[in-house]
Amino acid sequence: MGQTAHVSADAWTSVVTVVSALSLAAWLWLLLARGFFWRTNVRLPAQEEPDAWPSVCVVVPARDEAAMLPASLPSLLAQDYPGRAEVFLIDDGSTDGTGELACELGRRQGGLPLIVASPGEPPAGWTGKLWAVRHGVDLARRREPEYLLLTDADIAHAPDSLRRLVAAARTGRFDVVSQMARLRVASVWERLVVPAFVYFFAQLYPFRWIGKDRADTNGGAGRTGTAAAAGGCVLLRTEAAERARVPDSIRHAVIDDVALARAVKGGGGRIWLGLADRVHSVRPYPCLRDLWRMVSRSAYAQLRHSPLLLAGTAVGLALVYLVPPVAVLVGATTGSTTAAVLGATSWLVMAGTYVPMLRYYRQPVWLAPLLPFTAFLYLLMTVDSAVQHYRGRGAAWKGRTYARPDAVPDEG
Repeated sequence: MGQTAHVSADAWTSVVTVVSALSLAAWLWLLLARGFFWRTNVRLPAQEEPDAWPSVCVVVPARDEAAMLPASLPSLLAQDYPGRAEVFLIDDGSTDGTGELACELGRRQGGLPLIVASPGEPPAGWTGKLWAVRHGVDLARRREPEYLLLTDADIAHAPDSLRRLVAAARTGRFDVVSQMARLRVASVWERLVVPAFVYFFAQLYPFRWIGKDRADTNGGAGRTGTAAAAGGCVLLRTEAAERARVPDSIRHAVIDDVALARAVKGGGGRIWLGLADRVHSVRPYPCLRDLWRMVSRSAYAQLRHSPLLLAGTAVGLALVYLVPPVAVLVGATTGSTTAAVLGATSWLVMAGTYVPMLRYYRQPVWLAPLLPFTAFLYLLMTVDSAVQHYRGRGAAWKGRTYARPDAVPDEG
């Protein structure tokens, strides 16, 4: 009996050792071959001010954002932009007086012209946000702007934000220049979850790969085809939007920013995405429940509502993030030096790649070893996203629930 138990323990230790070796191999690949996703120095590219500044229309979809507007809308109206610019705030069926407050802020603030409008309820096949964006873009096109700035109602911009975005787009000849707004990090849960959210996003969509053109064969097909944007701040050339039929071509997309980037890049456009220094979110996520809702509402949509992709994601997260601490624990309790060293090395590489993001968010580096715990939370959020989807409550946001894309009618 005792000998059988000893053999079982040895077999378990051997399995953990092999799996921890796979985890370390995965981390070495992520460290060196995933576009250096962990570096945070991808910031707004080089800018030269043009001789003649192009016209820009700013489109802000807003649904029940009265609490956010006082901290965000005035920053748009106060933009120091040398060219012609207007702001279109599209009230997406708000019940908290968002539209009225926006008008009041516009009268009080002054600055750029503000137009507040409402498109009514979205038709079948459209998400509310994209229906509001379409209405705003239709209004903006009457001014014939060269660029559209799509930004959310909870995003505040430094006074020179629009100026720098346009200069970067003109200098680099980009059709899309998008910045990942710096999210709020104040509560305990925000400190644990928010930097990891951006870290995971960059791991999934390495910023350096996004900026590569499809014609650039040096990066390989997978790299040049990588496309993503951050919906809080997207400067979009109007001609590229028309060529890609945005937003109509992505009307049912829950993850609309990535869909927009894919549509533009798929049509031959050039896109750029990086971290922001002077664009930030004013939305608080004080409780885990708030962060959970933010992630779970779109996590399963990110996996294209595929049970197979969900299973693969769960296995991948476990292998990469959960195996290292488990291997250290098993090695310490069984005396397996190999398992402990492999697990500790993987954990060290993991923590090391997370440190730059913590520094970007001005957080203490001792949070880095806690990344496996945060990854476990994200795994639970993703599973919950799938559960809510099959219960008919997937992609629920502000009173609306959206069907999976292949369940909506095609409007041609």
